[in-house]
Amino acid sequence: MNLENKKWKEFNFTDIFDIKGGYYNKKPKLEKNGNIPFIGAVDNSNGITEFYSIENIDDSSKTGNGNNHTIDKKIFKGNCICVTNNGSVGYAYYQLQYFTCSHDVNPLYLKNYILSKDLAMFIIGSIEKQRVCFQYSRKWRPKRMVKSKILLPVNKDDEPDYKYMEEYTKSKINAKKEEYKRYAQKKLDELVYEEVEPLENKEWKEYFVTDIFDVIKRGKRLTKSNQENGNMPYISSTGSNNGIDNFIGNNKDVRIFNNCLTIANSGSVGSSFYHPYAFIGSDHVTGLKKDCMSEYEYMFISTLTNRFSEKYNFNREINDSRISREKILLPMDENEKPDHGYMKQYMINMIHRKLTQYLKYSKN
Repeated sequence: MNLENKKWKEFNFTDIFDIKGGYYNKKPKLEKNGNIPFIGAVDNSNGITEFYSIENIDDSSKTGNGNNHTIDKKIFKGNCICVTNNGSVGYAYYQLQYFTCSHDVNPLYLKNYILSKDLAMFIIGSIEKQRVCFQYSRKWRPKRMVKSKILLPVNKDDEPDYKYMEEYTKSKINAKKEEYKRYAQKKLDELVYEEVEPLENKEWKEYFVTDIFDVIKRGKRLTKSNQENGNMPYISSTGSNNGIDNFIGNNKDVRIFNNCLTIANSGSVGSSFYHPYAFIGSDHVTGLKKDCMSEYEYMFISTLTNRFSEKYNFNREINDSRISREKILLPMDENEKPDHGYMKQYMINMIHRKLTQYLKYSKN
């Protein structure tokens, strides 16, 4: 299925969607056992920022003082596309179940056709193409969205070809699944499973970060305006996407790392990721490297360095002095040294179990 060979046409948003405005309301109080997603103006986690109970949502209000509207004004039906109109403007997410949201979100309900997840994924791609037209100072509120247009493939009657869009998405997803299954099987064939002690039976000890890693180096400042388009990952202080903030092509006055951990020392302080590839590090991350360390040891240790986030925050960042005094709790061997062999095998076993589980699931 080739998009280039398909005829496309521009449609008004109002011809395609029933556009709703989100509910102008304060977030309900946090709770542990909520099951109704709250959709906010974010660029991750499918727009979900928290889960709340129906009782908590019902009790919330615009002012924070008691219930000011009935629950039907605060809850939206699922099977729709939510588009952020403020903050991270122009991100779109498919919502299967009913939800609540802020007025920074426009719920869109498809007209004249039953929306499926596959169809939604295709339409979302077209919606997000317009993200470049909006920003924090130019919001995409419903009154502006009703004047917007969307480009979609059409059938012989010049109507949106929803069936084609669904089939195209399915073909892409199935191709990716097959690609990953081949990768998973190849990776599984390389791994050798050997039983090791459970973590709770292992002796652990604290070690200074400086005793574990040979190289501890902070990245170098590179402002957004000086970043050039390219293919090399740029790692900054984000707590998602493995720390990747952008892909850039700068090759001068930058600091390049390879096959190491990074720890965010500001922003999402303490977020730690393993990078088996070459990347450019910003001054918001510190790279930790030991030449003889395997990818499995790095992955094991990254879960522990991630715990630094519990003691640092935006107002208390990880500077060079603090990281030199930090300690990591690691399993030790009979000589009270870090048990690198154990850490490596433990992670190999975990990956082996997960790949086996996935391949068994995919066959069924």
